[in-house]
Amino acid sequence: MKLFALLLTHWLFSLQSSDSLTLKWQTQVNRRLDSLSNSPFLQTGMVGMSVKSAKTGKNVISFQAKKSLAPASTMKLLSTATALMTLGDSFMYQTTLEYSGSIVDSVLNGNVYIKGNGDPSLGSWRFKNQPDYKQLLDAWASKVKALGIKKINGRIMGDASFFNANVIPSTWIWGDMGNYYGAGCYGLNINENLFWVTFQPKGYMESAGFVKTAPDLPYLTKINKVLTDRAGTGDQVMIYSTPYQDAVLMEGFVPQGSSFSVKGSIPDPAFYMAFALGKKCEELGIQIQEGPTSTLELDKRYLTHSKPNGTMTIATQNSPSLKELVKACNYQSINLYAEAFLKTPSVLLNMGNGTSDAVKGFEQIWRAKGLNMQGLKMKDGSGLSPSNAVTTDIMTDVLSIMTTEKSFNSYYESIPVVGVSGTVANLAKKSKAAGNIHAKSGSIEGVRAYGGYFTASNGELYCFSIIFNKYDSNYGNATKELEKLMIMLTDL
Repeated sequence: MKLFALLLTHWLFSLQSSDSLTLKWQTQVNRRLDSLSNSPFLQTGMVGMSVKSAKTGKNVISFQAKKSLAPASTMKLLSTATALMTLGDSFMYQTTLEYSGSIVDSVLNGNVYIKGNGDPSLGSWRFKNQPDYKQLLDAWASKVKALGIKKINGRIMGDASFFNANVIPSTWIWGDMGNYYGAGCYGLNINENLFWVTFQPKGYMESAGFVKTAPDLPYLTKINKVLTDRAGTGDQVMIYSTPYQDAVLMEGFVPQGSSFSVKGSIPDPAFYMAFALGKKCEELGIQIQEGPTSTLELDKRYLTHSKPNGTMTIATQNSPSLKELVKACNYQSINLYAEAFLKTPSVLLNMGNGTSDAVKGFEQIWRAKGLNMQGLKMKDGSGLSPSNAVTTDIMTDVLSIMTTEKSFNSYYESIPVVGVSGTVANLAKKSKAAGNIHAKSGSIEGVRAYGGYFTASNGELYCFSIIFNKYDSNYGNATKELEKLMIMLTDL
């Protein structure tokens, strides 16, 4: 009996001691947040922070956690969670090469179709055992030839109708769209809808010569206004274009020196696929009667010359698993992937195939999980839109809910480790936060944010979200201030 009483007393003392330490930690964090809020750095801006027990969902820190703030790329935590939860981590996208009509005497009386289903990774260079776009086109052209086809009395068509033809969220900025990170998410994507454009610098403030694009896009008009700056100044080029446009405008500066390349977004990847596959087929001696085209919406022309049973499959290309795709998205912060992850569940659950449909689908999916949506203004899946708004409370609620899902391990592993990997590899190095915190970063003009998970000293898993909006960089460094706050997390 005495032993029991002694153990009970020890347990109660430990509990009180633990509660006392937690209260002390909370006081220190809140004091730091108050100080930041009243400093010149954030006096005209705002900070929101939420920390919750991942297991219970109980608040530990709630500082302006119900204020709607622009989340930047931490929005990807929501879109990747939704995809994993609804589709499962083993889900694969599937792109098919098909033909309609009949093959008679080596002539296809019909069309060849490249039918997309939204795979953002098709032809990407990122994944082992997956063909890049050049290898994929070579393989497909060879499969067309293997059917004995020497002439196509029709055309090659890129079918992007899986998603709505309006591929750019309405609140994206004009200056982002033509650049690689502002690529639209089409029903048929290729090479992450990215092209390289190479310039040859000249003398200081002289025009930099246009050299080439890779992939080759000879059907696009290139309006080159790029000038040459001093050596070492880096990439200062902006590329302007919109989806389906037949011209790109290039402005800005490249540094003096050897040839210099920058990245842009392909305006119509479905058309490019049809064009490039046609070129590969012609190199193999296959004649094509009509020029390439893209199908953006399903219509009666899709099955022109079709057999009664529709189209015949020539080849199928599966994507890496969703687990791998989500990890690439969160590690490298790929906007295209996040937009696909927002829209795909909406299509497969028959909720619609546009961004606005997908946002409604997102709300329906998470409302069924008990998520309070107050304060959420979702405009895209990637966080590129400055009009996005979310509370840090919603962020940590989603992170907490995900711990109960079958796909949680895949989700957790997809979030980079501070000081170790992804976009946070150089953050808080050689501090106690390094290796302990899984954090997705977010950054657009006037916004810095981090969200994810950390393990407390007692071994319990916590989720967190910290967002700075409209800070004044003349009075501080947002990344450094956020780094300090994350180091404080590890004191819990």
